[in-house]
Amino acid sequence: MRLAETGFEAPANLLARYGLALERVEPGIPIPGSFWGEEEAGIIGTTVYARDDTPVHSLLHEAGHLIVLPPERRTFVHTDATDSIDEEDATCYLQIVLADELSGVGRVRLMTDMDAWGYTFRLGSARAWFEQDAGNARQWLIDHGLLDQVGRPVFS
Repeated sequence: MRLAETGFEAPANLLARYGLALERVEPGIPIPGSFWGEEEAGIIGTTVYARDDTPVHSLLHEAGHLIVLPPERRTFVHTDATDSIDEEDATCYLQIVLADELSGVGRVRLMTDMDAWGYTFRLGSARAWFEQDAGNARQWLIDHGLLDQVGRPVFS
């Protein structure tokens, strides 16, 4: 699923709840701060950059990287947010949870797209990881105030 299908308004409103901005990049223009290049979302400081052809999973993943960081670390981010395995796992978990906040997306669709893109998990799929092997990521997010005890997002 691409941002052209969801539009920019709902994702921009979601990111704003975390103090982040979503900046739309014109078609054919390279996306600033994109780690993977091409249509993949980019991050610089507190801004996530995306085009109409950017996959929703990419937008949520890169935004997730910024969300899991303390605000004072966000301003220093340019393209690559972390080398921390705990933060990477938390980001993957959070992007799945946040997909439910976007009408027409949802976690099942997002996990399917993550698998199609090539995310790799020990259990063979994003869904198996999320449901059976991601307790550490979930607990990390709870401990850092980003999820409540039931697993719902906590907005800053």
